Amino acid sequence: MEVHQRARNYPESGFDAPIPDEAELTAQTRVRPGRSYGFFTDTTLCIGCKACEVACKEWNNLPADDLGLTGNSYDNTGALSAHTWRHVSFIEDNVRAEISRPFQSGWLMMSDVCKHCQTAPCVEACPTGALFHTEFRTVVVQQDICNGCGYCVPACPFGVVELSALDGKAHKCTLCYDRLKGGLEPACSKACPTDSIQFGEMEALEERALRRVRDLEARGIDDAYLYGVPGSPGAAGGIERLNAFFLLTAAPERFNLPVAPSRPSDRTMPSLAAGITAVAGLALAALFLFGRSDRT
Repeated sequence: MEVHQRARNYPESGFDAPIPDEAELTAQTRVRPGRSYGFFTDTTLCIGCKACEVACKEWNNLPADDLGLTGNSYDNTGALSAHTWRHVSFIEDNVRAEISRPFQSGWLMMSDVCKHCQTAPCVEACPTGALFHTEFRTVVVQQDICNGCGYCVPACPFGVVELSALDGKAHKCTLCYDRLKGGLEPACSKACPTDSIQFGEMEALEERALRRVRDLEARGIDDAYLYGVPGSPGAAGGIERLNAFFLLTAAPERFNLPVAPSRPSDRTMPSLAAGITAVAGLALAALFLFGRSDRT
């Protein structure tokens, strides 16, 4: 097993202080303000262990959503929510089971998360500035500024943002903003035992993801593709890039992802123009009718 050169400087198991730039040891990435960071999630490596969900809950001190069983799947989290910022979905695929692929058997598994869009619709919709792009090009909600209006909820084309029933404010994944500021890898990717979730600079992650697709194709898995990188499904309608993108082996809809997400702000002017045209048409019709009544 290859050991990172900096790891040799810290052979002991206990430390008196945080290790500087620890993300370089755990993710081979130094976290620096002004650069763009994100997640590459390779669904072919996900084993559904939900370590990422647990790590996210633990680090962010998030309450449980529902302690009951849904009865619908091995996945009892159900979906992303104001208190569940990572969600591992279990999708049974009978076709895949019949083919008997050498990975994932008859299951599709994916750890879903906020996409941290490069052009984020939720940021555009927020009237108070509570949602903003950080110095790492991630998207964060400031609860002390959020007024709970909920405009960000329908603006998100991925259904990520939700208002909490506990405080009435919007909550979602922060890509561990507090950890990034301390030079640490996000909790979910650090906990992932198979490296299905990989953290790093966007340019390096995209290069790594393309190599992974080519590797899978060389093994005969010709349905692997990237979702959320420029020119691919998920990066459409003004959403140029997802800072949390995925490698998939089935249609996006199977993973509850839209093929062509769009920004609501791009539909504002056409809708406004259509409304103004309709009102103008009614006004002209009224003038015509009242004009005729005056002449009679």
